[in-house]
Amino acid sequence: MKELERCIEVYGRDIYTFCLWLAKNQEHAEDLYQDTFLTAIEVIDRIDSEENMKSYLLSISVRIWKNRKRKWAWRNRIAPTTVLEEDFYVDLAYEEEDSVLEEEKSAVLKSAIAALPEKYRVIILLHYMEEVPQEKIAAILHVPIGTVKSRLYAARKLLKLELEEYFYEQ
Repeated sequence: MKELERCIEVYGRDIYTFCLWLAKNQEHAEDLYQDTFLTAIEVIDRIDSEENMKSYLLSISVRIWKNRKRKWAWRNRIAPTTVLEEDFYVDLAYEEEDSVLEEEKSAVLKSAIAALPEKYRVIILLHYMEEVPQEKIAAILHVPIGTVKSRLYAARKLLKLELEEYFYEQ
């Protein structure tokens, strides 16, 4: 338990931020964050403290999030529900930006990442935001390393096309 408490102290903020990016909603992100650590508590005896704990916690978050999406999609097929308009933009800035222009660039980048298809967005977030190596991403998502590389390439290409319009239009 001491090891898990240390993990919460060291990686808690990173895991929470990652959950915000995945869920796109603070309430769902908090649930995902809480369930990540509850699951970690349940499997604490199987966790090797010598391994990268952050990657292990990120993989738990991704697995829970995918399960929830699958359940929601299944339930929605059985009994469709109407979704109220929600603002999916999550302000992840913890410090105030120096200028309005920097805030706008940051918002454009965040919305471009949020607009990526799920399979690309998760890889971009893991690779650039959480700085997880490609081999660990492959292990987290249970896909071959080649798939990670090709999705990362495709995601960069999509982001470049999306952001060229904004940053190089002038």
